[in-house]
Amino acid sequence: MQESVAYLETASGRKYLVQLCKHFAHKIAVTYTESRGDCRFPRGEAVLEADESGLSMAVSAADEEGLAQTQAIIESHLLRFAFREKLEALDWRQARAA
Repeated sequence: MQESVAYLETASGRKYLVQLCKHFAHKIAVTYTESRGDCRFPRGEAVLEADESGLSMAVSAADEEGLAQTQAIIESHLLRFAFREKLEALDWRQARAA
């Protein structure tokens, strides 16, 4: 199992979490609250957690390709939704597999 994490420091973390989850729910299985979202993508899974400081994203997949694809989906949508923050890319870091 491959895993990675990214964090966006922002006062709008909860807003972005809900926005992302509502958007993804049109095509994939998603459960969410204002502070946590679980998303099941075709090639991986993501857990989004938000608080007043920011939004953390943890992605897992069976292989590197699935991990990269899932990261790219989350990142492209977040960058679009958070356009006012002028982000260029998320800093994804490899995490230890459980």
